[in-house]
Amino acid sequence: MSEPFTLYKLIVLYMAQQSGGELTNSRISEFILDRDYTDYLHLQQVLSELVETGLMKKRTVENSSHYEITEEGKKTLYYFEKDLSGEIKKEIVDFLEDCGRKIEKRIQMPADYFTTPQGGYAVRCQYIEKDVTVLDLTLNAPNLEAARAICRNWPRKSSDIYAAVMGELI
Repeated sequence: MSEPFTLYKLIVLYMAQQSGGELTNSRISEFILDRDYTDYLHLQQVLSELVETGLMKKRTVENSSHYEITEEGKKTLYYFEKDLSGEIKKEIVDFLEDCGRKIEKRIQMPADYFTTPQGGYAVRCQYIEKDVTVLDLTLNAPNLEAARAICRNWPRKSSDIYAAVMGELI
């Protein structure tokens, strides 16, 4: 494995770890290519090798590749993170914060519970993109704890649930 490829892999792993979730191919590409670290073909080779070696997981949603760091990837990053300069780490964190602010403005995932006329609990979960409600889901919850859990988990799971529902219906 050549030195530049090692650096690119570390950058991608660090990005994935700092994001705390999935990163799209386009988000990774935007960071790497805008800074002229490497070209698109080499980046795709890096991503492919990270998946093949089990350091990242890849899933495809509507023709978009999503990457997430694995436990093995976290362990590897822990051992080699010192090889990434503080400047690169700061660039990554700043980039992800900027992206996070853009995404927060573009996508909202409110969830709230309420008591039903029958005395039970219901949870209303929404997925709003660019001020357009793309999914509005109301679920009956068996108890208050379940209603609270649904509200807590909705922001983290909403994209997967939306993709699954659309996948089943289309």
